This record gives sequence, C-alpha cells and structure tokens, in this order.
Amino acid sequence: MDQEQQRLEAARTQQLPWKKWGPYLSERQWGTVREDYSATGAAWDYFPHDHARARAYRWGEDGIAGISDDKQQLCFALALWNGTDPILKERLFGLTGSEGNHGEDVKEYYFYLDSTPTHSYMKYLYKYPQAAFPYTKLVDENRKRSRRDPEFELLDTGVFDEDRYFDVVVEYAKGGPEDILIQISVTNRGPEAKPIHLLPTLWFRNTWSWGNTDKKPFLKGLWRNARPVIESIHPTLGQRWLFCNRAGELLFTENETNATRLFGSTNASPFVKDGFHEYVIHGKEHAVNPKQTGTKASAYYLLDVGAGETRTAQLRFTEQIELPDPFGLAFQELFKARRQEADEFYQHHVPAHLSADQGNILRQALAGMLWSKQYYHYEVEPWLNGDLNGPEPPHGRQQGRNRQWSHLACEEVLSMPDTWEYPWFAAWDLAFHTIPLAMVDPEFAKQQLDIITREWYMHPNGQLPAYEWAFGDVNPPVHAWATWRVYKIDQKNSGHGDRAFLERVFQKLLLNFTWWVNRKDREGKNVFEGGFLGLDNIGVFDRSNALPTGGYIEQADGTSWMGMYCLNMLTIALELARENPVYEDIATKFFEHFLYIADAMNKVGGSATQLWDEEDGFYYDVLHLPHGPQLRLKVRSIVGLIPLFAVATLEPDILDKLPGFKARLEWFIRNRPKLTKNVACLETQGMGARRLLAICYKEKLQRILAKLLDEKEFLAEYGIRAISRYHHEHPYIFKVNGQEHRVDYEPAESSSGLFGGNSNWRGPVWFPINYLIIESLQRFHHYWGDDFKVECPTGSGNWLHLWEVGALLSQRLTQIFTRDGNRRRPVYGGSTKFQTDPHWQDLILFYEYFHGDNGAGIGASHQTGWTGLVAKLIQQNHKHE
Repeated sequence: MDQEQQRLEAARTQQLPWKKWGPYLSERQWGTVREDYSATGAAWDYFPHDHARARAYRWGEDGIAGISDDKQQLCFALALWNGTDPILKERLFGLTGSEGNHGEDVKEYYFYLDSTPTHSYMKYLYKYPQAAFPYTKLVDENRKRSRRDPEFELLDTGVFDEDRYFDVVVEYAKGGPEDILIQISVTNRGPEAKPIHLLPTLWFRNTWSWGNTDKKPFLKGLWRNARPVIESIHPTLGQRWLFCNRAGELLFTENETNATRLFGSTNASPFVKDGFHEYVIHGKEHAVNPKQTGTKASAYYLLDVGAGETRTAQLRFTEQIELPDPFGLAFQELFKARRQEADEFYQHHVPAHLSADQGNILRQALAGMLWSKQYYHYEVEPWLNGDLNGPEPPHGRQQGRNRQWSHLACEEVLSMPDTWEYPWFAAWDLAFHTIPLAMVDPEFAKQQLDIITREWYMHPNGQLPAYEWAFGDVNPPVHAWATWRVYKIDQKNSGHGDRAFLERVFQKLLLNFTWWVNRKDREGKNVFEGGFLGLDNIGVFDRSNALPTGGYIEQADGTSWMGMYCLNMLTIALELARENPVYEDIATKFFEHFLYIADAMNKVGGSATQLWDEEDGFYYDVLHLPHGPQLRLKVRSIVGLIPLFAVATLEPDILDKLPGFKARLEWFIRNRPKLTKNVACLETQGMGARRLLAICYKEKLQRILAKLLDEKEFLAEYGIRAISRYHHEHPYIFKVNGQEHRVDYEPAESSSGLFGGNSNWRGPVWFPINYLIIESLQRFHHYWGDDFKVECPTGSGNWLHLWEVGALLSQRLTQIFTRDGNRRRPVYGGSTKFQTDPHWQDLILFYEYFHGDNGAGIGASHQTGWTGLVAKLIQQNHKHE
C-alpha cells in the first residue's frame, strides 16, 4: 500500500484518527432550514446573508476554504478584505431562491483542486476581485430578470475585467492526525500592485448559548519563539495551538450574536461575532478584545502584492506546543511529500495513458466529492420546541415543516450535494455520491449508506428522510442499488466483499421496502405513486400536491422504481444466501413481487391501468379522474425510460447453488404463465446460460430505444435529455377549468415555477439518470450479447450492440467537460474567460445539470454530488477501451 492507503487503513482500524480533521465546514449555513425559527418557514428571509456575519449559528458554521474537527467544535477558515468591499469576506455570497430569477445561486468562483480521502493533502482556489464586490448589483439585476432570461453572473458585472483579481490558494498538509500545516498563497493577476488583508481565523462553534450545560471554551494569544500563537482550550478537544508565521497581529472577539446591530437590544459582551469586520473595515479598535482572549481569533496579515507576484502566509495547527521551528525547511518538505503521496495515490485511480485533460477532470471531480464531506447537525425535536435561552417558538410551529420527524437527530459527517446551494443531505443524491466515493474511499461510501438507514434517520414507519426542506417528501428508492454497487466496487478493489455491511443495510431496507408497499400502492395493484420522485417539474402537474382535476396519478416511474428496487433486493438476497440459506426464502419473495409489478406495468385491456401505450411504444403516467375515465398523460419524458432500470440477470451458478430458489422460479414458469408472459424471458437462456428479469422484454426494449436513441427526441450530443425534443414543436397541453397546463421542451433553465426550486427536468441532461441508463444497457447486453443490435442514432444506418450504445452515451457525457477540437469545453458555453484564459481554462465546475442542446452547465455549479459520477465513467470508459 502507498502512504495514503496506509493512512486509510489506520483510520479504518481506528489505529490513528486521520479523518478527524477535514473540510467539514460548510460554505453556507445561513438561509438553511435548521437555522430558521420563523413562524412561516421562510428560511431564506429569516436568516439572510446580511445577518450571517453578526448572528451566532445554532447548528453549524460556515467559512471559506475551511476545515473543522468531525464534531465541528473548532473551526478554521480564511477571511479576506481587498480594501474596497463593504464587508469583510468571511463567507461566500449568493442569491436566495426568492432573489434569483432561477432560484438559489452562488455568485463566486472557487474550485476544489485536490484532496486525498484522509485529507492529508487538500488544495482550494478562490478568485477574489480587487474591485468592490457587487453584492447589490447581483441581487438587483437578477430580480429584474424573468425566468426566460439567463442568470446575471459575477463575470457579467465586469469585476474580473483586465484580470483585476487575486488567485487565493489555500493548501493543507497533515504532519500527523493532529498536526496540520497551512499555506495561503496570493497571486495578483492584475496589472498593478494591490494590497490584500488576510485573516486566517480560528473559532469555536457556539454550543454554550442555548441553555444547555456545555462549558464555554476559549482562545488566547501568546508568543512562542518570537512568533504569535493562538492557544485553544476546549473541554473535550483539549489544548491546541495555531502558530502564525510573520503575522502582523492577533485579533480576538467572541462568537456571539451582535444583538445591538440586529435587534436593537443590549449585547452581553462588548466583543461580538462581527468584531473583525468592524476593526478591519471601519477601524474600530474597541471592537476587538485587547486582552487577547475570546472564542474567535484571527492572525492578521496585510500583504502588498505586485502585479504578477505571489505572496504567502504560513500557519500550523497542532497539539504540540514544543516545536523548535514550525516553519523551517521541514515545513516545505512535508508539503512536497504530501503532494507526491497524493499523486501516487491517484495513480491507482487515474487509468494509465489517460489524456492529461481527462486525468485533470477525473481528479478534480474526486476532489470535489471529498471537499463536499460536511458536518451536519440537526435535531428536529429541540428545533421544533426551541432552546431554553431562546425565544418561545412561534404559534403554529408544531404544525409546520418536519413536525412528523421529531425522532430525527443528525450529527455526522455526510456527503452533501454541494456545500453552498445544497449544504444538507439529500437521500437519493447521496446514493449516487457513493459510487465515485467508493472508488477512493469505500469505507466512507459504505458508512454513508449505513447511516441514512439508521434509526435516528429512518422514520419508525420505514420511510427514509428526503432532504432538509421536507423530510417527508419521497425520493426514488435507489439505496438498494447503491448498496449493491458499492459492495461490488469494494469487493473488486479489496478482493473480498463486506458481507456485514451488505446484510446490515439490507435488513433496514426491508423496512423501507415495506413502507413503499404499504403507503404508495393506493389500491394494492402493484402500481405505485410517490409524488414528484425527485424529478420536480417533469410532469404537467405537480405530482406531490392535490391535482386540479381531482383524482390521482399512477406513475410509470414510481412503479418502475419499485420494480428496480425488487430486483436490487433480490440480487442482494441471492448474494447473502450463498452463506446463509435463510436469505433464499427472502430472495424468492422479491422474485415473486417483481413478477407482479412487471405484470402490472405491462397489462393491457379490461380495467387494467394502461401504463404502456402500444401505439406510441412508450410508458406514460395515468391520470385517474374522480368518477371518470383513465387518461394517459402523454409526455415523452424519462418517466417512460425508467422502466429500463428494472433489469437483472440470474447467473447459472447461483441457481445451481440455491436449489430452493431455482425450484420456485421454475414452478412460476410452469404454473403462472399469465404473470411471466409480460416479463423478460425466464425460460430462454441468454449469453452464458443466464436468465433475464426485466420489465422491458425484447420488443418493448427495441421500441423504447428507438426513441431514446433518436436525436430528434431524447439523444443529445451530450447525453440523454430529460424530456424529448419532440415537445419543442409539439408541447403537451392539458386544460382544466379554463386553465392551460403545459409541458414544453426547455433545454436550459425552466420558465415554469412548478414545484419551485432551481432545477429543471424539462429538457436538460442529468447525470444520475444517464448513469442508470448506461448501467441498464450493460445489463441487457450481459444477457443478449453482441448479436442483439439497435440503430444508433435512430435512422443513421449505424447498428451497435447495447454495450457499445452505453459506451457511446458515456462518451457523450464525459465530453461535456473535455476540450473539443477548438479547445473549448462545452460545460462553459459562451464564457470566454473559462474557455481561453490560461488561469481559468483548466478549472472544472461540475454543475447540477446540463443544457439539452449544447451541454453548458446549469443549476448549482459546485460538484452537485451526482455529477461526480463522471469520474467513474472516465475510469470505466478507459478500461473498456
């Protein structure tokens, strides 16, 4: 094992806590649900950005390029001032959902350049304008714009013109689990010398102001070997020291709310959270504690940086006070060693002979996944009831958001979709995160899937929490799929499968599966609902609310997700049955349940729900009107592609080893022909004598793929669109009570406010769905082999087998990020700065979703979790090539 692998093993076996400190500090805590104590649930308005510098947080902290311990008791991050900003930049700025014309949007440029899984080496870049940051202009201009206008971005304001900005690089290198070396490098990209104020800041999360018994920690200043040092004393963390090489002075204040500024009441202490802002920008010397004590402290560096020049600041955070020379030659040697060790580690994960461009994309994708590990703390019961030292909760709070989740008590390091726009876990996002995470840190990936099914997350009725804004919403049931995939990735990398992990999560998922069956199958017909199911505005109606027509919708995607869930659970049960025959009976149960779901999906005639449209050769949702007919909602969307995901092959060796399961399978073939006739063939043996279980058998598969691979419908140059381009010329229109409800093909931002938020499932390319399509095609190929071919693209005369089709889709997705023949990256669209500037063009942003026609990045811009799947695609593409 290389050095990083040895650290991972030491952390796994709890020999050394190499993961105790990491990038667990959020980049936005303000405007989140857990900090919202309003009567109306208006989180963005209750705790806005303008309050963040002056109000103590209840549940977490935020900062720029920051780190913390895994309980976020002590935090470190960088604050800056360019001499012109109206506020000290201690956190990243962006628009709330009500301010942006397309929802929440961070308005900063920052990049995760590197990280190892133990965070022994980390690198982060922030681009800081030298002009005053245009806070007001960004808000005002975006508020003026309609949903049909593009977002007004920071580059559009002109603050980066003539390269008048600083590149601020923050690097961390661990000398040991409790010894962290920090280097901050500032490069002036502009044409003339400019000053910059750096305030590397150490502070305690405020745990003492809420009426509990937590003892207040403290920081104090001292000198050691003629160097300024900040001493940290905490009741559970103990003592630590932050050595600050060549700092001009040390500043101290308290991490306490400035109640005078915000509410007009008296402060308990003259030193409050925004003391450094007042001291640095307004010159108020009384705002900082002259006694050099407090719960928030900064080393203050004022650097004059010439044009093109780089200046550095060095710090060292350690539990060792007796360091003869904290910043000598050994400091730089250790940084050099950790960088080399990071390169050695990634040589195992970046395929040999991969192009430099693709290797850079893969490494930054994984860096973003690792930087998005966040401390997440939210206990719903005290949040609902209020704190002892806080105001009484507003009337009606007990009937508000998340009231049915009082058992939920989170305090873990979790993988977030991103650290600014989604600084909270989202259940189905998390499942996709674990795939690229398993490439480099399978233990963390397994832990994530385990945690979300634990009793302090899962509802007593078996439901998994969806996300902070509404835990009771329903996300697609993809955790069994992710559990199996992580198990297999770990097995392949380590040589053995973690059966304890597989069995533990499987047992909890049995509860969740039962919840789905009991709650979302309205009439017991194995046809499921589920609401929006993560796809927000994909349909003609908001499927999570009461329909304007009355009645209800039976969902092709909800039913298909459950078919997929059955097969995932069947696959896991068969694996566990290899060593424990008890699971053979459970496997049989899921086999039979899948047959009933597949039969319900494909029934035709009589009073059966008609999810399959024989004329169109596609699956649609069905609207049940009160006391009226069933109507297909004929929107050609990924709702009708999700049936492809319910596919699995049964290997002959597993059937031979499990005679009871094999006998039950063959009994069904003989005695339940009506159930098996609409299911992919169980009798005909495919390649390698395999059996196939799938909702879509050969004829239906071919008809769906004809649309999937049609460039006039779903197939785009950069992947599969969420809605067919057919609806560009043929919008779907449904009229109710004189009001028109419609679905158009919208390849970029949505013009519809349906369901809210800033996502759009009406045309763009989304990585998670594309990834599942590719996997499904690979499974079908596993059964049919090379002889089964389809025309790709439809009408081209080019025939490919299904593995080749999957490879083509994978290539189209990865080329979103790679340079094309003109050395331009589609992800950046028409942004000249990102396309041509040497200081921008190799920096990669991993957006939430992508323009359905040109591949430009849209939505949340920083990692967005599931787009990190591109790392896995690049890896497997190169291997198969």
